[in-house]
Amino acid sequence: MSAREQWIAFLTIVTREVRRFLRIWPQTLLPPAITISLYFVIFGNMIGSRVGEMGGFDYMAYIVPGLIMMSVIQNSYGNVVSSFFSTKWQHSIEEMMVSPMPSHVILLGFVVGGMVRGILTGLIVTLLSLFFTELRMEHAWITVLVVVLTALLFSLGGFLNALFARKFDDIAIVPTFILTPLTYLGGVFYSIDLLPDFWRAVSMANPILYMVNSFRFGVLGVSDVNVTVSLLAIAGFVAGFFVLALWLLYRGTGIRG
Repeated sequence: MSAREQWIAFLTIVTREVRRFLRIWPQTLLPPAITISLYFVIFGNMIGSRVGEMGGFDYMAYIVPGLIMMSVIQNSYGNVVSSFFSTKWQHSIEEMMVSPMPSHVILLGFVVGGMVRGILTGLIVTLLSLFFTELRMEHAWITVLVVVLTALLFSLGGFLNALFARKFDDIAIVPTFILTPLTYLGGVFYSIDLLPDFWRAVSMANPILYMVNSFRFGVLGVSDVNVTVSLLAIAGFVAGFFVLALWLLYRGTGIRG
């Protein structure tokens, strides 16, 4: 395929993915907004008034970056894993695989579609947070970079999950038993400086901790971890996941039996 044909194929997949979740927006965009609003009310207003300040900020302002990242992570991942597995289940992926489309075009099409949903959901949550607290932007370029890299990373993660999944139950295992615990223990609701030395060291092994804190640094200017190291680690994960997903797709893993 020529470069122009590859670009058209890529845009076609992305457009289909975006239209898919926009068509059912009450199921894809509204529930995350309602859930996060409940977090704002319960953790921010009710519990936050008792906690007071954390990291030098009002508790509500402190948890907002973590809640935004949580929505980006969950929706980027969920969009790709459900969409690509459905494509496998319906056997329409086989038509893509035998077409002249290169594997990287297929991969990027699904991944960018997941990124759009994750970033759009994060934007909705950000707008909702303005009703509960003031939100500032200390380092805009870091904020944008972390959101894009995180959405990209978890879209790739959803793609990998969908490749190996053999039934619909398999696409719920990783979010339930890995993604959700890591997210809640990733510093969304607290600073790891409050933890004992042992648990602080354990928390440092959680990759989501670096994403949440890097984003919090971009918004509030504070972080529990080194931001440069965090960005390099996230970029490294993205590169590794991309190469692995592309290699597995090229081989037809989980598709060709």
